[in-house]
Amino acid sequence: MCAPAPMLAFSDKLIKKKKTILVLCGFSMLLLLVLVYTWGSNSYATSTSPTSCKFCDFANRRQGPPPVLLVETDEYVIFEDIAPASKYHYLAIPKLHFESLNALNKSHYGLVKRMEEGMIEFLKTKNVDANNDTIIGFHIPPFISVTHLHLHGISPASEMSLLNKINFMESFWFKSAQSAREILEHREL
Repeated sequence: MCAPAPMLAFSDKLIKKKKTILVLCGFSMLLLLVLVYTWGSNSYATSTSPTSCKFCDFANRRQGPPPVLLVETDEYVIFEDIAPASKYHYLAIPKLHFESLNALNKSHYGLVKRMEEGMIEFLKTKNVDANNDTIIGFHIPPFISVTHLHLHGISPASEMSLLNKINFMESFWFKSAQSAREILEHREL
């Protein structure tokens, strides 16, 4: 038994309406993401000046109380994120002030590689396999909450909320450490 033609037309309109609503919801989520990262969602103070940068203070032990520094090298430190997106969520930040990945050039390739390698080695101490269900990367302005370069190390990615999965997915607002290095390889000095 076939449905009458008017019933099919009504069904097609309903499907189109549902698709439109889904698309609008998707754009609304993206707009919300932009707003959150444009105005900051973190309790750390944002800064464009290294003299008033909380992350510079943390990395160089100038002001307290800093977070517990879990790893410290001559170039960077690693500490736990104050708003973890999953069971393991750490940040690696350089001791020198760089506002974001956009402030780096080809000469910083080694720094980014060492930060990534340091994060991978640190995650191993937590029994985390960086090649499996793990995200390591950087947000791209204006989608940054702190204007000091910071590398995220997050695992397990499968346990992240939907919003965090969107927030940390490879995209124009978030680049994996590997993608960041590829970008730096092509930048001028």
